[in-house]
Amino acid sequence: MLGPVILAASRSDKMRRFVSAAPGTKQVVDRFIAGETVDQVIPIVEDAADKGLEVTLDVVGEDITTPAQAEAARDAYLELIERLKVLDLGPRAEMSVKLSMFGQALEGGHELALANVRPVVEAAAAIGTTVTLDAEDHTTLDSMFAIHEELRKDFPQTGCVIQSYLFRTEDDARRLAAAGSRVRIVKGAYKEPASVAYQDKAEIDKAYVRITRILMEGAGYPMIGSHDPRLIAIAQELGRQAGRKLDEYEFQMLYGIRSDEHVRLAAEGHRMRVYTAYGTDWYGYFMRRLAEKPANLLFFGRSVLTKG
Repeated sequence: MLGPVILAASRSDKMRRFVSAAPGTKQVVDRFIAGETVDQVIPIVEDAADKGLEVTLDVVGEDITTPAQAEAARDAYLELIERLKVLDLGPRAEMSVKLSMFGQALEGGHELALANVRPVVEAAAAIGTTVTLDAEDHTTLDSMFAIHEELRKDFPQTGCVIQSYLFRTEDDARRLAAAGSRVRIVKGAYKEPASVAYQDKAEIDKAYVRITRILMEGAGYPMIGSHDPRLIAIAQELGRQAGRKLDEYEFQMLYGIRSDEHVRLAAEGHRMRVYTAYGTDWYGYFMRRLAEKPANLLFFGRSVLTKG
């Protein structure tokens, strides 16, 4: 199983230096990362809108060690929101944020992360869009859910992410599947111990289906984060069984993966949102994309061996 090895490498400074210096890295990174700056990502948002797609934008970066870095992350999102406002792209683009970027792991991190993310959520609401709080490793989730609950008091459209590989998630889904909630379901992309998470892919997939059913039968707005054709088809059937119209849930897929499927689902009348990451601190995000699918790792391996 290469996935756990790659996830462990995502925390290694030595591997970070090796991967960053590898001759083929940029070619592969460019497949998953939309650019390094706001100027580079805005045309991608415009192109997606022209194709009938929506986006969720993630300014990548997780290794925050000082309050000043957390404030810089906040300001990067505020800059992005201002650009979306000027171009009237708010209704087509939401933001995804990792609370680790906003200082969650620092001393007093829960309060610090809440203080930093609140102005981002407020600014997003002012231009007609919203923010989804990404799930990270299981030790951060109680804090994330508490911040989500606090933000929803003033900004009820604030979304959150749940992960099917965690044992706790079915209970979380039942609690979250309430009127007005926005919940993205994904499989999970962190190295988690067997004490808290399924380790077998088949068990993770079964849990994904159970949780999707809970969300579809609930009163909230499900966001189906998957590239798996079988799980997409199951989600469509569960939506039909629950009596949902096509605009009462959405699919989400990563930028650079199955792009033709993005367009196909949108053409069928589904809401289709592309998770679009950008920024300079791409390493952790990139390594999780490699761990998720062996084909991504093979593509990277071939590129690293190609000089030039």
